[in-house]
Amino acid sequence: MFIVKEIQTAAYLFASILFILSLSGLSSQESAKRGVLYGIVGMIVAIIATVLGQGVEGHIYIIGAIAIASIIGILLARKVEMTAMPQLVAILHSFVGLAAVLVGFGSYLDPATQALTGAEHTIHLVEVFVGIFIGAITFTGSIIAWGKLDGKVPSKPWSFKGLQMMNLILLLVCVALGVLFCNAHGTGGMLYLLIMTAIASFIGVVLVMAIGGGDMPVVVSMLNSYSGWAASAAGFMLGNDLLIVTGALVGSSGAILSMHMCHAMNRSFFSVIFASGGGGSSQGGEKKAIEGEVTALNHEEVATLLKEAKSVVIVPGYGMAVAKAQYPIFDMVQTLRKANKNVRFAIHPVAGRLPGHMNVLLAEANVPYDIVLEMDEINDDMPDTDVVMVIGANDVVNPSAQDDPASSIYGMPVIEAWKAEKVIIMKRSMSAGYSGEDNPLFYKPNSEMLYGDAKASVEKLLGFLKA
Repeated sequence: MFIVKEIQTAAYLFASILFILSLSGLSSQESAKRGVLYGIVGMIVAIIATVLGQGVEGHIYIIGAIAIASIIGILLARKVEMTAMPQLVAILHSFVGLAAVLVGFGSYLDPATQALTGAEHTIHLVEVFVGIFIGAITFTGSIIAWGKLDGKVPSKPWSFKGLQMMNLILLLVCVALGVLFCNAHGTGGMLYLLIMTAIASFIGVVLVMAIGGGDMPVVVSMLNSYSGWAASAAGFMLGNDLLIVTGALVGSSGAILSMHMCHAMNRSFFSVIFASGGGGSSQGGEKKAIEGEVTALNHEEVATLLKEAKSVVIVPGYGMAVAKAQYPIFDMVQTLRKANKNVRFAIHPVAGRLPGHMNVLLAEANVPYDIVLEMDEINDDMPDTDVVMVIGANDVVNPSAQDDPASSIYGMPVIEAWKAEKVIIMKRSMSAGYSGEDNPLFYKPNSEMLYGDAKASVEKLLGFLKA
């Protein structure tokens, strides 16, 4: 039984409201779960209203495809670890881009498109061209982002003289192809569309390849925005109001998040997205020489420092996620708080490889929200902190961001861990961070290394604390 147009419109409106409530719920940790549920219900309503809408045929094939895709999605979601969530998000964005490209070509070849005349026909062709252009950039850019996050593509920014000029020329070529495409008769513009798709795909690769590892969280957020605009463009091509609204919500929210992250990193939004200067803030020149010696403590000595401390700040990073150390860390935090110690977490906006990555991991271990503070909330307290424990973090506590103009992360606000009385850095080795920059924090006189797997190290510390 088909849903009449009026009921479908009402269902789309209801789904749009649920999507807005979903985004609103995701604005805080306490309401995030409710926001996700709103989104799930909204998507179910949207799918049912679309599949049962008038003019839709081949329901058995559509339902079969949805069932197969749902099973694959469930299996992937259950299999993928939280450490690999950034890669999963990036590759899912590529699917949205590819869908926009396929919808664009299908819409162009649709006989109903060729039946359009005058301004209506031209507007639809512009929708097709722009939708495929955004979709192709999103598709290839997301694949490169996935490769960088997964370590299959080097995180170092790829740059050469004339990169920005090349991108500008390619963009102008696409504009010229768009004019030729819109003036072609029938399906005679297919060649122009194919050439543009190839160029847009290349632009997507170049844009993300030219962005350094330190800025990848912003890139993932921006690709999320691109996928939204691609979906919105597909909605225009299909005449689907809900797809237009949903795509616009995702596109605008992703862009706003990216701008906030750039502000938090003291980056220019356009310099990151268009990779001017490699996406970094380096002012050039020779890098500062690192002075001092690296010293290390054993687990018993670190446990003694924690017993004597009155205030402790924990700075988590991607290394914590890899080691799955958030669970024993929470046990350690509970032990310290029972001993009347002020224990808090300091979260950098781009800690990990996805916006909010550390917040999700800590929430997964039931860490109370009230002791999880953002960088801006806790930096002023660092001089009064007895011990800072840096667990698997690197770039977000790198002093070079403040005092080395030649560093690729110069100008990025960081958690000022070195201002505490004592800093304990838990790492497997002295390896550089995701940005590829060495960290002078390791060599400071008030810093000590605690080598080893983060989870095993915390469990040992917990044993000494309870002894």
